[in-house]
Amino acid sequence: MPFIPDILNHRSLAIVGLEKNTGKTVCLNYILHRLNQMNIPVGVTSIGVDGEQVDAVFATAKPEITLYPGTLFITSEQHYLKRQLLSVIKHVDSQRTSLGPLVTAQVLIPGKALLSGAATTAVLRRQIQQLDSMGTRLTIVDGALSRLSLASPTVTEAMILATGAAVSANVKQLVARTKFLYRLICLDEVDPELRNRLSIIESGLWAVDSDGQPHDLGIASVFLIDRAETDLLRYGRTLFASGAVSDRLLRVLAAKGKDITLITRDFTKLFITPEAYTELTRRGGHIMVLQRSRLLAVTLNPTSPQGYLLDSKSTCDALSDALQMPVYDVKKIEQ
Repeated sequence: MPFIPDILNHRSLAIVGLEKNTGKTVCLNYILHRLNQMNIPVGVTSIGVDGEQVDAVFATAKPEITLYPGTLFITSEQHYLKRQLLSVIKHVDSQRTSLGPLVTAQVLIPGKALLSGAATTAVLRRQIQQLDSMGTRLTIVDGALSRLSLASPTVTEAMILATGAAVSANVKQLVARTKFLYRLICLDEVDPELRNRLSIIESGLWAVDSDGQPHDLGIASVFLIDRAETDLLRYGRTLFASGAVSDRLLRVLAAKGKDITLITRDFTKLFITPEAYTELTRRGGHIMVLQRSRLLAVTLNPTSPQGYLLDSKSTCDALSDALQMPVYDVKKIEQ
């Protein structure tokens, strides 16, 4: 049972996709099936909507989510009413969504269900705590529309990355895009003392001096960097961006010479292209994170929604060579 033992070393797990239709639901079903065989109490929810029968964009058939007896799940009222299983309601959230309040229920007789969960990571963190207090050993969060925010180490303890032909039907391009995200996931962490100082900063771009002390540069957002008149490097060559990071900031820093270090909270804050990242690193620049996400596995869906089919074994091998870690086609594991 590849990567299942690793999963059980954590209390929460995010399944995220590099793109839509990369096999997140297939991976979720595999994990739920294995954990049910092991009698592990599990909770499951989603950011967005997961488990629909037909893809909303490509109108292609999609695997439904199968839930087993004892499983706790959170979904909207509208989708709870459409479940194809027997369950008992444990909690109804006072906060409403566009699909009604969020319902927490426990499965009595197995079947299929649609999951539509929290719209924000703050609500998601609260739901994980709730499911944990109700006796789950593990809470799994299924992503939607390639949203990576749920993989932040401030939300879930570990993650699985799903990639596949939906990213690109060209194996070299697929490997390159997957490897770039993998590099961001694996960025080095700062030391714990500096992390503690920077983690309490809520907004803006800050400089970090040689003693590890942060200084507010008076720039509310990195997206305003072009208008900044202050000397970004007057305290040293290390900066901390508390929010999202774009190519614009990387190119400004790359133009300022060598050995600049940019610190961000975690990889989910990086909205950057390989070209901008390469330009910075080629000039000796570095990006570090306050906290690294724990990537437990990479999975492959060799079929694209347009009907392209990659060779599963050779594509898994190519990805494994590039990432230096095993890559699994979950459907092949099931066989």
